[in-house]
Amino acid sequence: MGDTAGSLFERLVQVMATLRAPGGCPWDREQTRESLKAFLIEEAYEVLEALDQGGSEKLQEELGDLLLQVVFHAQIAAELGEFTVKEVLTSVTDKLIRRHPHVFGEGRAETAAEVLSNWERLKQAERGGAKEVSALAGVPKTLPALLRAQRLQDKAARVGFDWGETAQVLEKVEEEFAELKAAMGKGAEATEAELGDLLFSVVNLARFHNLNAEEALRKCIEKFTRRFRHIETVIAERGKSLMESSLEEMDALWEEAKIGEEPGRDR
Repeated sequence: MGDTAGSLFERLVQVMATLRAPGGCPWDREQTRESLKAFLIEEAYEVLEALDQGGSEKLQEELGDLLLQVVFHAQIAAELGEFTVKEVLTSVTDKLIRRHPHVFGEGRAETAAEVLSNWERLKQAERGGAKEVSALAGVPKTLPALLRAQRLQDKAARVGFDWGETAQVLEKVEEEFAELKAAMGKGAEATEAELGDLLFSVVNLARFHNLNAEEALRKCIEKFTRRFRHIETVIAERGKSLMESSLEEMDALWEEAKIGEEPGRDR
């Protein structure tokens, strides 16, 4: 029989311990929780990029890199005498079982909404009860703003603080857009505040359509980048620079890039 997932994970843990031990890798031994923060974020976003691109080989590689960051942090905690990777695994496994009583116990949940409601109730109980912990707890301040807004809206909705239907949300978006236009003549501070309100309401609209606002903007950015690079490439092939090109010329190439992205057309 081949290696089990458990034995392979233990091998990874041992390799990391060796890298951090005296005589191990100088770079790995120098790393701290603070220095690893950027790598943790970077690896998470590389997983997202692999998901966007498709293909299992790249996703497998990036998931491994992200897992390495978890093992790295657990090894540092073990060296500090705080906890071990075994305790991390035990904690998350026990939590999954505890918060899924409809699977591992006598609880009942027929829909995803019921599962989420039960999850929040159980989490509140674990933290000392609903009276002691905000319903918005658990959403990191360091999340990208659009993602954080949507997670906070999700949390509020689970306790009944939500719009009744999509039409109300769309009406709110239109209201906030009108307020933004009115604020634009009142200075940067007022404009910023109304722009924030508009963005927050647009995130709500995404949520009501079961869309991820952060994901939607990421895909839009990729689309913009792809089309703009098409403009750069063609302009360069014509022996010109962007500064030497007219806006009309660049707009035409932008439309050309859009047409090339349509299904069934050569790119």
